[in-house]
Amino acid sequence: MIAGLGQHGVLRIGGNTSEYCFWKSDPQTHGASANSVEGALDPDKGNKPPRRVITEQAIRNLRDFLDRLPGWSLIYGLNLGLGTPEMAAEEAAFVSRVAGSKVLAFQMANEPDLFHKNGLRPASYNADQFITEWRRFFEAVRKRVPDAPFAGPDTAFNNDWLVPFAKAFRNDVKFVSSHYYAEGPPNDPEMDIPRLLRPDPKLEREFAGLQQVMRETGLPFRLAETNSCYGGGKEGVSDTFASALWGADYMFRIAQAGGIGVNFHGGGYGWYTPIPGTRAKGFEVRPLYYGMRLFRETSTGELLETNLSTAPDGLRVYAVQRADAHVVTTALNLSLEHPIDLTLDHKLSGMRLIRLKAPNAAAKTGETLGDARIEANGGWHANSRETAGASLHLPPASAALIYS
Repeated sequence: MIAGLGQHGVLRIGGNTSEYCFWKSDPQTHGASANSVEGALDPDKGNKPPRRVITEQAIRNLRDFLDRLPGWSLIYGLNLGLGTPEMAAEEAAFVSRVAGSKVLAFQMANEPDLFHKNGLRPASYNADQFITEWRRFFEAVRKRVPDAPFAGPDTAFNNDWLVPFAKAFRNDVKFVSSHYYAEGPPNDPEMDIPRLLRPDPKLEREFAGLQQVMRETGLPFRLAETNSCYGGGKEGVSDTFASALWGADYMFRIAQAGGIGVNFHGGGYGWYTPIPGTRAKGFEVRPLYYGMRLFRETSTGELLETNLSTAPDGLRVYAVQRADAHVVTTALNLSLEHPIDLTLDHKLSGMRLIRLKAPNAAAKTGETLGDARIEANGGWHANSRETAGASLHLPPASAALIYS
């Protein structure tokens, strides 16, 4: 299923569990926590996760998994919150030896700007203190692995930490990483589908901070942890077709802002995970996966400027010119009530058209891409033979791809 998202991608091993996992090189510690098929943890729901041991066998398993994804690489989180520089260096050395060129970057600390809320640091903990700690860990790892790649600071939301970190380590990190969640907390009744599909000023502020980093340091940025609602997601929002439309639009917006990538947080049976399940019970795909798959169908190429004579509420249009010179145009209707009719450029008329649709935005099943479901093995082939006419009708909460 992950391979179905593209030939090239980045798997991130991180999240709050990074601060509660401890490296142990003794092979005698291999036990249920490392090898049990039911050992998967749901995404963090705001509580302290149980402490776990990371073993050598766990890293070998990870490498075997990555070998099944030849074009994919790895962002690997090290424990700065409760760990030591020496422990991080030993773990990074083994990961580097086993995973080798698969390692895109090590990250030390997950959401350090929230360490005080998790009881990991006092309320007075600030960016300067974090930079001092990060440097100690960085130097310890580089002493063991001189060419180890890094990224950071992996903050939750605080843009004030980004520029100081980037300026301190501009020659030592490959990119700046930050997190974004569209909604939260999940127990707030105002966190609903209409809110998810509306423009979010918080995202614009986050983009502004990350773009400032690019201007002042030249470092690119990545949204290394993200999803619809923090705390593991919200039932009835994160697991619905609305998440597919939101996810596809969100990825295009990151590309427009200059980002180099995105990592959707997931795992276990969290409401927002794109691929829920365990090895014992099997896996399936949630609606968000369809949004990611839609983006995959268009995303390899150059993002073009699109011109609209009018912009009805909820309409999003993106165009990508692929390496073969063909253009794929994506049109999304994020409105829950109103259809949108587009008059197309004459160059698009008569082109192949496939749709992303479901019974409604709140649907948890029944979504299709090109009138086809994604198979259990991740396979997908469009069944639609529709062509674009002079106009395109977009029902509420739907999307379409036009291949020209």
